[in-house]
Amino acid sequence: MTAPRPGRASRPPVVLLHALALDAAMWRAQQHALTLRGHRVLAPHQRGFGGRPLGSEPPSVDLLADDLRRAMDGHGVERAVLAGVSMGGYVAMAFARRWPDRVLGLGLVSTRAAADDAAAREGRLAFAAAMGDPAAAPGWAAAAAGRLFGPTTRDRRPRVAAELRAAGAAAPPASVAWAQRAAAGRPDAGPALAALAVPALVAVGEEDSLVTVEEAEATARHLPGARLAVVPTSGHLPPLETPHTLTALLADLLDEVAGTSRVPVPGARHPARVTVHQEDLPC
Repeated sequence: MTAPRPGRASRPPVVLLHALALDAAMWRAQQHALTLRGHRVLAPHQRGFGGRPLGSEPPSVDLLADDLRRAMDGHGVERAVLAGVSMGGYVAMAFARRWPDRVLGLGLVSTRAAADDAAAREGRLAFAAAMGDPAAAPGWAAAAAGRLFGPTTRDRRPRVAAELRAAGAAAPPASVAWAQRAAAGRPDAGPALAALAVPALVAVGEEDSLVTVEEAEATARHLPGARLAVVPTSGHLPPLETPHTLTALLADLLDEVAGTSRVPVPGARHPARVTVHQEDLPC
């Protein structure tokens, strides 16, 4: 947990939930920026990642939601804005389904409300099984890591791409397998989202090969009054690929929750669709 600057008690707390195979360090840029804005920021490691033990319980996104509830309780955070990317989005939606009164706002990045169809579920379970084979696991992990970022990051942000490949290779195979099985068994979150009357943002990378813009649009349609942002030059991980853009979008959501003036997003058209200008690329 990072503490806000003094004198900004009205800023809502925010919880940042990371993607599968990574840990909370992926949110470093947003954690720093939002703390400077005056927010309490909690960025927990999911069980099995960031040095946290995996435990022996069966895989379940509800168990991860239980972990999140305990983390919030332990830090004295009764209500917060939840922002999750990919697997973190599944955890945020599971938490909102079970404790909607504790959710002040919701940011869903590179994630989908729908449950996996049969083909996607089989793919996840095959991935999980491969993680148990020392000969096969490195190849599967490398292939998956290569899909976490878009072609612009591969070509113009080589340091970010290299860090993501390294993180994918270093992720504990048993933890990756557990998380894939948990994601495969998650329910459709649509009905719970439809009942959640809080400010919401759904963001997706324009170059995301894992979650399509159409899937993000479908998720946004479940949320009353949600805004949809398609992030140029980003693949599956906008917090790392286009950190300034995603920080601005989250700041806008947080200001909406606080009831203050929105932080302008370049090219924004409210209320439904946010058009985001391209983030500056490295030379």
